[in-house]
Amino acid sequence: MSESEGIISNSEQAAASIPSPPQSAVRKMDHSLARNLTWRAAGDWVSQILSWASLLVIVRLLTPADFGIVAMAVILLPYLRYLGEFGIPRTIVNLRELTEDQIAQLNTVGALLGVAGFLVAALAAKPFARFFHVPALAAVVTVTCLALIPEGLRAVSEGLLSKEMRFGMLAWFEAIRAIVAALVTLVLAFFHFGYWSLVFGNLFGTMVRAALIVACRPCRFALPRYRSIRDALGFGRHLAVSAVAFNSYQRLDNLTAGRVLGQTALGYYGLAWTLANVPIEKVTSLVTTVVPSYLAAAQNDHAALRRYLRTLTEAIALLTFPATIGLGLAAHELVPLLMGPRWHNMIAPLEVLCLYAGFRSVMALVPNVLTAVGNARYVMWNHLTAVVILPIAFYIGSRWGTRGIAWGWVLAYPLVVMPVYRKTFQAIEMPLGEYVRALRPAIDGVLVMSLAVLGVKWAAHSLGLLPLLVMEMTAGALAYSAVLVVFHRRRIMTFTGFLKSLAPKRA
Repeated sequence: MSESEGIISNSEQAAASIPSPPQSAVRKMDHSLARNLTWRAAGDWVSQILSWASLLVIVRLLTPADFGIVAMAVILLPYLRYLGEFGIPRTIVNLRELTEDQIAQLNTVGALLGVAGFLVAALAAKPFARFFHVPALAAVVTVTCLALIPEGLRAVSEGLLSKEMRFGMLAWFEAIRAIVAALVTLVLAFFHFGYWSLVFGNLFGTMVRAALIVACRPCRFALPRYRSIRDALGFGRHLAVSAVAFNSYQRLDNLTAGRVLGQTALGYYGLAWTLANVPIEKVTSLVTTVVPSYLAAAQNDHAALRRYLRTLTEAIALLTFPATIGLGLAAHELVPLLMGPRWHNMIAPLEVLCLYAGFRSVMALVPNVLTAVGNARYVMWNHLTAVVILPIAFYIGSRWGTRGIAWGWVLAYPLVVMPVYRKTFQAIEMPLGEYVRALRPAIDGVLVMSLAVLGVKWAAHSLGLLPLLVMEMTAGALAYSAVLVVFHRRRIMTFTGFLKSLAPKRA
C-alpha cells in the first residue's frame, strides 16, 4: 500500500467513527455553501461577460490561424501545470493535520516545480513545433509556459484560502485576472500583434492573479525534507495523475484537429469548443472549486450527499440545458452575426459540441461526489481509461472533419462516464430514478424548446439573420418556460422553496 492510499484508508476509518452532524450543523453548512456559491458565481459572471465582450472584438481583429497557433501552444500548459502544482492546493484542503512547517516545505516544492515545468516546456518547444509543422510555435510555447512559474508560487496560498472557505475572494481574483487578460489582448490585437496578443493577455492575467493570491495569504518557504512531507506528496501524486489524465482527454480533440486537419481547422474547432462550453464554464468552475469542500464535510451522511447531488444537478440542468442546446440550434444565425462570414466553418462542430456540453455540465458533479466518499482512486482510473478510448474516437471522427471530431465526444463520452455514475449511485445508495427525476424538468423543457426553434426556422427561413435569431430566441424561451410552468410547476416550486430556505435568516 502506498503512502497516499494509507492516508485515504486511515481517513475513511476515522470518518466512519464520527457520528452524523446535528441538523443545525447541516443547515449552517447549507447556508455557507449557498453564500460561497453566490459570491463565486457573481465574480465569475462579471469576468465572463467582460470576456465575451472582448472576444467579439478580438475575433474581428485576429484570424482563425492566430487562434489555431495559440490553441496548439496551450496543449502543453495544463499538463505541466498539474504536474507542477502536484495537487498541492487540494492536498492542503484535505490533509488538515499538516503543520505550518510542512506547509512551508510544500510552498518551496510548488515554487521549484513551477520553475521545473517551465524549463521542461522550453526544452520541448522545438520538437513540439516540428510535430505540428509550425516553426513559429516554439517561441509561442516558451512564452506561454512562463505562466507556470507564478502558478507554482501561488499553489500553497490558494490551497490555504480554499481551506479557509474564502471562495468569494478567490472569485474576485479570477475576475481581475479575466479583466487584465481581456484588456491586454484587446490593446495588442488593435496594434496588430496577432497571436502574441492572446499569448501575452493570458500571461499577464495569470501573473496578476498569482500576485494577488500570494499577497492575500502569504506563506514562508522552508527546505523540503522528504520524510516530513512524504505522505502529503503521496496524496498529491494521486490527485496530479487524475488531473493530468482528465486534462489529457479534454485536450486530445484539439491535438487531433491540429495534427490531422491543420492549423486553420483547429482555429475553427477550438473556438467552437470555447463557445459551446461558455454556458457551462462558470457552472463547472463552481462544481470543481466550491462544492468539493462541502461534499467532503458531508461524506458520512449519504442522505445529505444524495440531496446535494439531486438539488445541484437539477439547478445545473435547468440553467445549462436550454443555454447549450439553444446555442447549437441558433448557431447558423448567431455565428455570422457575431463573428462575420469567415467563421462559417465553425458552425458544424459547434452544433454537435453543444450536445456534449449539456451532458458534461451535469456530469461534472458526479466524480466529486465519488471522491468525497473515498473513491478517488476509481475516479483516477476512469480518467486514465478515457485517455485510451476518446483519442480513438477523435481520430476516427477526423475522417469527417471537425464535425466528426465533435461527434467523437457525443458518442464515446457516455461510455467513459457511465461506470462513474453506477459507482456513485452504489456508494451513496441513490436510486437511478431519483437522479432522472431531477433531470426531467430540464429535459422536457429543451425537447419542446427545440421543436419550437426548429418550427420558427422552417416557417421564417426567408427572413434576415437578425430577425430570425430574435424569433428563435423568443420562441425557445417561451416554450421552455411554458413546459416548466404547465408540466413541472409543483416540482419547480419545491425546488425554488429549497433554494430560498438556504438564505440565512435575519435576526
